[in-house]
Amino acid sequence: MDTDSVRLFVLAADKLNISAAGRELGMAPAVASARLAKLEKELGSDLLRRSTRKVALSLEGADFLPYAREILAQEDAALAALGLGRPQASGTLRFAASSTFAQLYIAPLLPEFLQRHPGIQLDLRLSDSLFDLIEGSFDLALRNAALEDSSLKCRKLADDQRILCASPAYLAQSGTPLRPEDLAHHQLIGFRDASAKDLIGPEGRAGSFDPRQTGARLVVDDGLSLKISTLAGGGIAIHSLWSVHRELAAGSLVRVLPDHEIDERPALWLVYPKSNVLTAKVRVFIDFLMEKIGAAPPWAAP
Repeated sequence: MDTDSVRLFVLAADKLNISAAGRELGMAPAVASARLAKLEKELGSDLLRRSTRKVALSLEGADFLPYAREILAQEDAALAALGLGRPQASGTLRFAASSTFAQLYIAPLLPEFLQRHPGIQLDLRLSDSLFDLIEGSFDLALRNAALEDSSLKCRKLADDQRILCASPAYLAQSGTPLRPEDLAHHQLIGFRDASAKDLIGPEGRAGSFDPRQTGARLVVDDGLSLKISTLAGGGIAIHSLWSVHRELAAGSLVRVLPDHEIDERPALWLVYPKSNVLTAKVRVFIDFLMEKIGAAPPWAAP
């Protein structure tokens, strides 16, 4: 299989433009189209759907794309082992992350990263909904839960902590819970599935945070909306410390039941598909995030 044609296919899939992909590789549009047609004939499948107006991945092309990326990664690693190949990390890096975390901590860093690595283009998917890394052909994702998928690998970016908090206005109006059982008489804001969370006190398990028990009238699936609702006096909610540490310091949010902890040990993980090699573009982005965030997380400061 001609790896130059595979590289052309990956670029065309990223850009959804065969001519633009060809130009990046120094090919005329007609040559690029012919190379892709030859690759499709060799594989016996149409990888791209073409029309006069647009190009789209076929189902077969979407299935082949992660393997095509792996083929190129293996080639680049083999050349690098011989001191050959591309001197700089390059290509399009597809990265998925929580929109709330990315807005606070990643987006402000991106200009510096792009300046350091002019050969890399970033394609970000920012949402508090989880993406399937393999099906979505993502190179890297940020997650706040341990891995359950055996096809993925991970590296811990930083520790996390989740706490109960509310606005001073809400507590002034509704009272401050002194024990976990007091939560049953409060308005709790649920996140996503509004599942119950066990609370651990000085003497062990002491109750739970259960929005369903109190008939939660507000359930959200976006971290920023959760924080805004809490700041506005909507009730008591569970927040990651990285999301609210500035508001706690400023006094616009107050920790509730500070002597109790959520019964979980969350962390922020950089997750990527399992393979024999880590591509240069992924490696330099992981190293950059570890340098800028992992080395000294802002929310961990005294």
